Formats: sequence, structure tokens, C-alpha cells
Amino acid sequence: MSGEQVNQSLKLFIVLSRAYRALNEEVNKVIQQKGLNPTEFAVLELLYHKGDQPLQQIGGKILLASGSITYVVDKLEQKGFLKRIGCPKDRRVTYAQITDEGRALIEEIFPEHSQRIDNLMEVLQPEEKQTAIDLLKKLGLSVGKY
Repeated sequence: MSGEQVNQSLKLFIVLSRAYRALNEEVNKVIQQKGLNPTEFAVLELLYHKGDQPLQQIGGKILLASGSITYVVDKLEQKGFLKRIGCPKDRRVTYAQITDEGRALIEEIFPEHSQRIDNLMEVLQPEEKQTAIDLLKKLGLSVGKY
């Protein structure tokens, strides 16, 4: 591989990282204004859209270390946004379930959240968005090959 190829790869990595950071910071403003951190929002949004989830599986679905899940679930439970429920078939499994208060909060936040993301992405044409999706998937899926 040539030095020019390496430099282009490094530049792509830096541009991708900076774009992600800038977009993420902007999107998280709406969430933080509502008194949640991004991880708490991710857990509530998961429960809202996918239903009850075993605590042991939440981390993998929102890309969070399993040790942090207990802390986040504790905070959300203290705020009244979710509750733990035992699995009737297996006492070793505990599920997180969104409460009515949590559901109301997500229903308040999510439309503004998704609209903000759409506004940030409108700089790209639909076909450019699809190209970016395809290329980033290809990049992400290739990681396991090295």
C-alpha cells in the first residue's frame, strides 16, 4: 500500500470521526434539555420501540458495557421511567420495562429528536444518504476481517 493510500485512509478516519462527533453533540442537546443523558435515552428508546428487554441484553443492543447497564437502569428506575420485572419462567432473568412516565417522555422527545436528525442530514440528497449508508455498512462489516 502506498503512502498516499495510507494518508487518504487516515484522512477518511479523521473526517468520519469529526462528523460523528459534531452530529452526535448536536443531537444530544435535545436529549439533555429533557434531563436525560444519551445512554438513558438509548435505553428508554429501545424499550419503547422493542418492548421489554432482559437486562443482560440491553448493553449489546445500545453498545454499552454491561457493567454500566445496571447503573443506567438504576437511575431510570429512580426517575420512574422504567421498572424491573422478573421472568416468570427463569428467576435468573430480569427484564426492564418502560413505565407510562417513560413512555410519555419518549413520546415527547422522539419526534423532536428524529426531526433534528433529519434536519442535520438534509445537506445530503436522498441518493447521497443511501450511498453513505451503503459505504459505512461496508466499512463497518469489514472490520472483523483484519
